[in-house]
Amino acid sequence: MSTTPTTAGAVVPPLFQGLFDDAAVFPPGNLPVAEAVPAHLAHRAAPYADAVGPLLCGAGRLGELAAAVGAVTGTAAGGTGAVSADGTGPRLRVGLVLPGGSSELGPALTSAAPFVVAGVELATRDAREAVAALDLLLPPDVPAAVELPRELLRGDGLEEVLDVLVDSPYRAKFRTGGVVAGAFPDEAELAGFLTGCAQRGLPYKCTAGLHHAVRHTDPATGFEHHGFLNVLLAAAETDPKAAAEILAERSGEVLAEAVRTLTDRQVTVIRNSFTAFGTCSIAEPLDDLAALGLLSPDLTPQEDR
Repeated sequence: MSTTPTTAGAVVPPLFQGLFDDAAVFPPGNLPVAEAVPAHLAHRAAPYADAVGPLLCGAGRLGELAAAVGAVTGTAAGGTGAVSADGTGPRLRVGLVLPGGSSELGPALTSAAPFVVAGVELATRDAREAVAALDLLLPPDVPAAVELPRELLRGDGLEEVLDVLVDSPYRAKFRTGGVVAGAFPDEAELAGFLTGCAQRGLPYKCTAGLHHAVRHTDPATGFEHHGFLNVLLAAAETDPKAAAEILAERSGEVLAEAVRTLTDRQVTVIRNSFTAFGTCSIAEPLDDLAALGLLSPDLTPQEDR
């Protein structure tokens, strides 16, 4: 299968469809909600819209989000039109991020009623308790992901958590970066999570630190960032050593060539595993793919051209 599109009638390749959840309001981007809403609506109307997932929002900012959408559409914040792209169209798709755990779930779902809840991301220290809360309160058509602190996912802790989630309808969520060096797992730690999920057929999403396609050292901070292409290619591996080797690859050309050789079946397996990741920039990952020849330049944000 070739994932290199032609310019005429360019489409987002299946490997990248819905991969980039819009986390513009989260660190390190920290875009004000009033700016994030029109930017997200522009992404959803752009030629690359198929690559963009929901707008992620913390539970405590849903009122602010409704007001911002109302300001963009010229409708009252509490009305149905306040959450549509143009005042008449489909309601805004929002991913609820709940760092406060299960106690936030019920109130957040109530506050999010004006929106289409496209997913819930629940942080917890107890996977069983989180699953029980989701079973009780989450509508059956809303997907969810459960995130535990990385310190609880070391050794036998990882196996125990993944075994709890594989018996549930929910995904795992893994933090791949942050604003301090310690927030970035090394290749072995991330490979352990990826292969543990692959061995169980457990889907997952990632968050933070994956703005760029290829593993690199950030020149400003010195932090080691994983590349989202590395993670995609490692997603189908069940051997931790093989996955770690892919995660360590720093050549964009090597990774791009590996992507080009993927079969349709391999793409399906990969995306059934690695479903999405949150990125505070939609432009950066698209630009990286275009630079590697994996995405038509027509499918990058206009302001970057």
